[in-house]
Amino acid sequence: MLLAWMGLRARRAGGHWEVMSGPRFGYYPEPSPLRAPVWVHAVSLGETRAAEPLVQALLEHGNDVLLTHMTVTGRAEGARVFARAIAENRLAQQWFPYDFPGPARRFVNHYRPGVGVLIEREVWPNVIAAARRARIPMVLASARFSDHALRQSLRSGRVMREAYESLQAVYAQALSDAQRLEQAGASAVRVSGNFKFDISLSDPKIARGRAYAAALARKIVVIASAREGEDESFVRALTHQMRRLRSQGYEQAEQILFCLVPRHPQRFEAVAAMLSAAGITFLRRSELVRMGELSTSALEASVGATVLLGDSLGEMPWYYAACKVAIVAGSFGPFGGQNLIEACALGAPVIVGPHTRNFEQAVLDAIEEGAAIRAPDPAAALQAALQLLDEPQRLSSMEEAGLHWVQRHTGAVARVLAGIVELERGERAR
Repeated sequence: MLLAWMGLRARRAGGHWEVMSGPRFGYYPEPSPLRAPVWVHAVSLGETRAAEPLVQALLEHGNDVLLTHMTVTGRAEGARVFARAIAENRLAQQWFPYDFPGPARRFVNHYRPGVGVLIEREVWPNVIAAARRARIPMVLASARFSDHALRQSLRSGRVMREAYESLQAVYAQALSDAQRLEQAGASAVRVSGNFKFDISLSDPKIARGRAYAAALARKIVVIASAREGEDESFVRALTHQMRRLRSQGYEQAEQILFCLVPRHPQRFEAVAAMLSAAGITFLRRSELVRMGELSTSALEASVGATVLLGDSLGEMPWYYAACKVAIVAGSFGPFGGQNLIEACALGAPVIVGPHTRNFEQAVLDAIEEGAAIRAPDPAAALQAALQLLDEPQRLSSMEEAGLHWVQRHTGAVARVLAGIVELERGERAR
């Protein structure tokens, strides 16, 4: 069943998933290049981005790192971010083995990590059991655990309870996550915060995004991480809003550039087709990069477009740095929401939808702090964004609230790193 699901997902997503490759089953042609690495498992793109500050801290501490993934997008992001460490043979990437006893045992015996770190909610019973038998301490870090996840875990019975009981340390994002994890069977649970607050803001994309916005002299609204179904709703809402503004002779229609960024690359062409069918003029981000985003031709093309289609990966810092308002999608359908912390850290006022269970505590905190607002649907979100653009004082207040909120919640990575170092010392003392 797992192999069928992986095969279907790979066909839909595209890319080289290597579903039936040796490493997926725990077979490796060469010895491990790493010695007692800290193993960090970041299943997909979101978890890889969340793990980035921890992996960087481990490398700076002197650890070798084994970084595993289940998806192509997660692996590609890890390769991009840690290219230097990979070239220096300090970090290696590998597919996460299928959670069957044989692949799990072979993976653990091959790499012999000193400590294993699972990011957010990736608890795999057979892999954890294999690590326990090999006396490798396992950690769940930046853990989030919803009511839905708790119900699923309890329905799974003893298998999942043993997996949670086997974890040496659990670092929860919030108290509510910690309480639910304890009900699932985890012990040694502490609240350390969310890794996403510890993001690095030194990315050159940020400076480029701000330079583009300044040169363009149009207000930019980004619709980030739109999922299938949401993107179509946003295209309809954009069509309606632009028609309404232009019928009123409202000059704001020409002063705004909307950036629509699909969550998954397989949606790029579908969204482009939707925009074309709707008669919306658009420019692809890839074309902008090809022209040189600050060149005369790129800026002229940008002025002539209503929408900038985000058909690239790993560039959310660019979009958030360039925008005046960020609509964080994945929350206007039953998808659980997407991370809004990065947008707040870059001073972008945030609008989210009603479905935010994956980031519920962060969303509630951001709303309470005045850094974010909630809208019921894409049309209402676009209307709220336009209203914010007309209220510079409120816009400025939300920017400052987001920056202060993020600054107050940093430190999760340092707390988890200290715990990993302690576990390593304990293992060496045995």
